[in-house]
Amino acid sequence: MKLEESSNTSLDEPQGQKAKMSVLAILAFTLSIMSIASIFLSYHLVLYVAITAIVMGCIALIVNKRRQEKLRGKSMAVIGLVISLIWIVSLSTFLVYVMPLVYLVKQNAQFFYIYGAIELFNSEFDGYPPSNALDEDGRSYCGSMKFCEAMMGRDLQGFHPSSKFRSDGLDESNAFLYNRNTLKDRKGPYLPGASSNPYRLKDLYGDVGPFDGNEYVLCDIFRQVTYDGTDEKIGMPILYYKADTSKKAHDVNDPNNPENIYNYKDNHDLLALGVPGKPGQKHPLYEDPKIFYEIAINDRVAEPNAPFRAETYILLSAGHDGLYGTKDDITNFDFRWKR
Repeated sequence: MKLEESSNTSLDEPQGQKAKMSVLAILAFTLSIMSIASIFLSYHLVLYVAITAIVMGCIALIVNKRRQEKLRGKSMAVIGLVISLIWIVSLSTFLVYVMPLVYLVKQNAQFFYIYGAIELFNSEFDGYPPSNALDEDGRSYCGSMKFCEAMMGRDLQGFHPSSKFRSDGLDESNAFLYNRNTLKDRKGPYLPGASSNPYRLKDLYGDVGPFDGNEYVLCDIFRQVTYDGTDEKIGMPILYYKADTSKKAHDVNDPNNPENIYNYKDNHDLLALGVPGKPGQKHPLYEDPKIFYEIAINDRVAEPNAPFRAETYILLSAGHDGLYGTKDDITNFDFRWKR
């Protein structure tokens, strides 16, 4: 008779009385399930909920062990712990090893669209857009801004063939080229809106330095900067450098060599604006321009110190860390980090 009574007694309940259900065990189990469902909202939320479930489960087991009056729900607490631990390990592995590859594919896909757009521009205007740091009147209008104008127009409604890439948008007769009256004369936009990511400088930087904050740049796919006080995140500007085919050098030791095919100064004033949201922090590429030449050197050719894409242009994304001049930078060529 005693044996039969013992077999009908739950493992989670003390004999002779009905134990109370542990609220913490229920929470641990519930939160572990919620952590799976929250994957559709945010990776950060998943980790927060799963960690909370683990904490709740551990407390439930400790309380159950120390109390004389046992609580039911030990099995629920253990299941919640196991689910949360497996989920955290799986998600962490995904974020560390898989997500960088996903972002790399997405960034290269954006570059792929840019390749087509810039070659179409080249075929129509017999040359790539300029990238020099200043306009013809000596005002700051860097490579990334000129590139955005060429691809999208200064108002994102197409490029005007009469443009001299001036910071004020005027032509030789001082007529403004980018208004509704000139839409019929425009070319493009060459890039579809979904892959261009154009944003104004003032959307990225609190202090735009020598630039007009209303100027557009094309941004990469990495979400680094909070946009306009909202929860939306936007990427960093894609740096554009045009090759000067009249030059023959790629001097890694002297970035200021006037014979360099590529000029790091094309976007140096843009890098001088710093890292958005991180006052005082500087981009490594700004502090040491040699990094640009180290990245761009083509080790596959016999000619000493020849750059990649010596006849065309270089594109540079800051990568996931939002810093230019680090090993996670993404370019339109394959480079080996040498530092």
